[in-house]
Amino acid sequence: MSIVTKSIVSADAEARYLSPGELERIKGFISSGASRLRVAQVLTESRERIIKEAGDALFQRRPDVVSPGGNAYGEEMTATCLRDLDYYLRLVTYAVIAGEVSPIDEIGIIGAKEMYKSLGTPIDAVAQGVREMKNAASSLISGEDATETASYFDYVVRGLLN
Repeated sequence: MSIVTKSIVSADAEARYLSPGELERIKGFISSGASRLRVAQVLTESRERIIKEAGDALFQRRPDVVSPGGNAYGEEMTATCLRDLDYYLRLVTYAVIAGEVSPIDEIGIIGAKEMYKSLGTPIDAVAQGVREMKNAASSLISGEDATETASYFDYVVRGLLN
């Protein structure tokens, strides 16, 4: 739920107008909209590059996952691993647009985490893949945009590891 929607729902539940503080937060959200959309566009247009770079880095750091017996061993399982990284990149992109982590929470990492546990997938390797996507994405954007975007990747990692 966006800050605009949250503010309106909160004010309406209390039958009041928006407070000056709420209006300031909405103003900030709106003024940062162009930046958030620009970052989301870069992430979306660069998704194949980000996923490839992150996958390559993950498999170098964690050769056990692509070795015989590993969860990403073989072409089909490697593709499945990369598909999962793409899923998390998409969640981060949604969070960037919303300017908050609620899309990550609402669409979910909890169910995916439980699925990984049941399949015996090393969750720390998935988290490492998300970290590698953060590194790849950060090379495509700069400054405050990179810092803001990194926080969403970090949120996904914490959700997977906690």
